[in-house]
Amino acid sequence: MRFLVAGSINVETSVPVEGFPLAYTPVRYTPGIGSAVSGVGWNVARALHTLGSEVVFLGLVGRDPAGAAVREEVARSGITAVLEDTAATPQSVILYDPAGRRRAETDLKGLQEATFPATGFDAALARCDRAVLANVNWTRPLLARAAAAGVPVATDLHDVRSLDNPYDADYLDHAAVLFLSGEHLPEDPAAFARRLRRRTDPEVIGIGLGARGALVAPRGADPVLVPAPALRAVVSTIGAGDALFAGFLHFYDRRRNPLEAMRRAVAFAAWKVGEAAGSAGFLSEDQVEALLG
Repeated sequence: MRFLVAGSINVETSVPVEGFPLAYTPVRYTPGIGSAVSGVGWNVARALHTLGSEVVFLGLVGRDPAGAAVREEVARSGITAVLEDTAATPQSVILYDPAGRRRAETDLKGLQEATFPATGFDAALARCDRAVLANVNWTRPLLARAAAAGVPVATDLHDVRSLDNPYDADYLDHAAVLFLSGEHLPEDPAAFARRLRRRTDPEVIGIGLGARGALVAPRGADPVLVPAPALRAVVSTIGAGDALFAGFLHFYDRRRNPLEAMRRAVAFAAWKVGEAAGSAGFLSEDQVEALLG
């Protein structure tokens, strides 16, 4: 299977802090500050590529110094990519504490108002078997185009607090594989998954639960909790949800078994959080299988 991945790509700066909330100080000398190319779409594309899936990545990048760094990294990656121009390249700063908790400060640089050329999307989609569309606003018109082409959509809604957010509605209506974070759910994740199933009926619902692991709810089956193994010390949880989502998609394609795919995805994500950057810490398929014995 070849995946089309459309989503954000940005320059990310990671900063270790002593804890949250941050105490005020005018200057702090901080070892460990680093920068990388990251972003939800790019994290998913890189994770899939590292696992061994074929990927075509679509993104929007500015003609600015940050964009030059992004384009150079993408060119080195070996991932087929179509990068269209936008006003400026998004940037983010990730603060993370010794427990791995993180706070992301993100400047999308107008990305929510940008558009991706429909002809470019259609041309890339024609070569792919599944469209992985991040829930950044410029992918919204692409949902219906994927449906019209008969290509199933996978999406991750990230922070979900209710089923009534109009921003999520189009993605809920189109996703065959639907992921979200359980961090701020209004009820037990299994109960929420059942209620979500009454709202929409994807092949699979996945809910990331951090250190607890993840819930997987295939169509026609009860939700199952898949515990996360403790594989190495947590550095930062930024990008953990992207890794879980990408890991599931890769192994679901390989095995067509949602429970076995999620078992491998939680191991993939548990290893990833041992590094600071959202786009770092990914294992190959063989390495995941070796971890699981």
